[in-house]
Amino acid sequence: MTGEEDPKAATPSLPDYKPLPSSSHDQNDAVLISSYSSFTSRRRFIISIFLISFASILIYIFWPSDPRIKIERVKISHVHVHRRPVPSIDMTLLVTLKVSNADVYSFDFTDLDVTIDYRGKTLGHVSSDGGHVTAFGSSYLDAEAELDGVTVFPDVIHLIHDLAKGSVEFDTVTVTNGKLGVLFFRFPLKAKVACGILVNTVNQTISRQSCSPL
Repeated sequence: MTGEEDPKAATPSLPDYKPLPSSSHDQNDAVLISSYSSFTSRRRFIISIFLISFASILIYIFWPSDPRIKIERVKISHVHVHRRPVPSIDMTLLVTLKVSNADVYSFDFTDLDVTIDYRGKTLGHVSSDGGHVTAFGSSYLDAEAELDGVTVFPDVIHLIHDLAKGSVEFDTVTVTNGKLGVLFFRFPLKAKVACGILVNTVNQTISRQSCSPL
């Protein structure tokens, strides 16, 4: 019938859908967030390394260490040899010791004992009263022992020979007890050192010394 319109022709056509292009601002924001997160992680890592290093330095500085003990001089005097009834020796030993404190704390030692050996046998002990060593300081003290009737036979023959030769080798073990001062607190501390010394009996000096803590 003339004048009728096609219903399909009357329906308007819909435009094709095209996705919106992604905004450049979103991409920039994502890059900024990623950069900030990476920077924060690096900063946390650097701060952690710094704190660990700083704590290690503090522990190294404030961790208490044993005092260093060194025999500065051994003076042998009043030597008298007895031939009867058995060979023996009377002599006096004057030992000068140096006690060094490498800590930031003061050190008060209550007693100090030195055992003197010759060829593996004990000749005697040298003792000293207490003393005080300041932080990063040192102190000298003298200790004397009178050895009467030393009869480490047959080694006494070697000792007489070494004394006549002018060179005697001794082994010593030094033990000190004291307290470490930290502000108003006192903590017990004990040090033990073994030394091998070669004493020149002519000029009363130590020619050689080697020490190790025990």
